[in-house]
Amino acid sequence: MRVYLVDDLQREDVEKIQSALARKKWQAPIEGVFHLPLPQDFFDEEQQKHADTCAPYYLSLETGSTWIRLELLVRSASTLRCSCVKYASESQREYCINTLDSLLQNLDIPA
Repeated sequence: MRVYLVDDLQREDVEKIQSALARKKWQAPIEGVFHLPLPQDFFDEEQQKHADTCAPYYLSLETGSTWIRLELLVRSASTLRCSCVKYASESQREYCINTLDSLLQNLDIPA
């Protein structure tokens, strides 16, 4: 799995991140897992064609005691297997990593 990992965080910082993600309503059904939504502007051609049946799309963000891990796989909220579920494109990766980095910066978390 391709991932973007931020580790060596303080436990308190991970808790701040979890709270901020919960306020954004990005919680997944599994504790410690969040869904970073992919805006429609970043859908690739195939994802745009499948938007009616497979969107919304998201990337999974998992939190541990001293780390956060963004999986760089674009997932569908409505189906597990489809050709539109695939690794993030360069622009999708850039958007999601920048979103996560901005969150850390806004929370004054050094990373």
